[in-house]
Amino acid sequence: MARVHNFSAGPAALPLPVLEEIQQELVDYRGCGMSVLEMSHRSQAYAQIIDDAEATLRRIIGIPDTYRVLFLQGGATLQFAGIPLNLMRRGRAGYVVSGHFAKLAWQEAARYGDARMLATSEDTGFDRIPDLSRIREQARDLDYVYICQNNTIFGTMFHALPDTGDTPLVADVSSCFLSMPLDIERYGLVYAGAQKNAGPAGVTVVIVREDLIGEGPALECCPTYMSYRRQADAKSMMNTPNTFGIYVCGKVFRWVEQQGGLKAMAQTNSEKARILYDVLDASEVFRPFAEPASRSIANVTFRCATPELDAAFIEGARGRGIEGVKAHRLTGGMRASIYNAVSLDGVKALAAYMQDFEESRRSN
Repeated sequence: MARVHNFSAGPAALPLPVLEEIQQELVDYRGCGMSVLEMSHRSQAYAQIIDDAEATLRRIIGIPDTYRVLFLQGGATLQFAGIPLNLMRRGRAGYVVSGHFAKLAWQEAARYGDARMLATSEDTGFDRIPDLSRIREQARDLDYVYICQNNTIFGTMFHALPDTGDTPLVADVSSCFLSMPLDIERYGLVYAGAQKNAGPAGVTVVIVREDLIGEGPALECCPTYMSYRRQADAKSMMNTPNTFGIYVCGKVFRWVEQQGGLKAMAQTNSEKARILYDVLDASEVFRPFAEPASRSIANVTFRCATPELDAAFIEGARGRGIEGVKAHRLTGGMRASIYNAVSLDGVKALAAYMQDFEESRRSN
């Protein structure tokens, strides 16, 4: 059976060469006589796997020694609590609520301290990044300022980071992780659920500045397992980690490096986005969701005039080998998640189908 063009928002497409390499190693990992699925996380073979994954990630992003890399479990959602529990030392933090997941993170942080909403675009349906002109002033007495850098559901992204002065910037980069260069020293902490651009579901990558985790969490109620300090000291091995997931992530990191790194990823992803936005901007059938200045290069969101037309488009896409274009229930319509592993040919196939669909509607 031929592989489909997969535009799912997550779990999402993985690079075919990575899948094929995993397939070859599945039963016997490099002469070990066992699969990585069976291997002890304390074994020498696995130590090499996780160490190589971290080293490769550090190379492609340019992570200095002053930052720790953690491979955690619980999904990105667990970090909604993990961040305030570890970093809210003075009991107050600021949140830019630019979408559904940023709002959930803000609401969770309010359970542990003074979580201040600094800006929001909810009044316009999260169709844009909100005004950030006052962020530096608002951030002065805060432990950190939090953003969701790319809003998967609504198809918006920060094209410039907010100026938070000396206050650490914390960012959920799940859906734009590894899709473009990341100036890690602009952040105090970034984290990403791996299932969009970095690997399979079940691994969360946290990159945190050493001085922010100090000798332990900010709040005594922080569960031991959620302590960044304890996880860093244990090298992500407080208990059995998601061994297979980290193994796959390491292979994806290597693949990104082989493609030319994050600058090459950004160039290709920008081209893929341009193709789809050009179709949308010329269309009389499709309506792009995001305000142009806030458009994402990772998730392209759009809809037709009626839910019935949306349903017809999604059903027709399946007939063309195009899957995963149904949008989140909060927005309706369509969404094309064009992560690193989604090929330029796949995007061109979707653009051609969109144009054919439009032509068929005009002729009816």
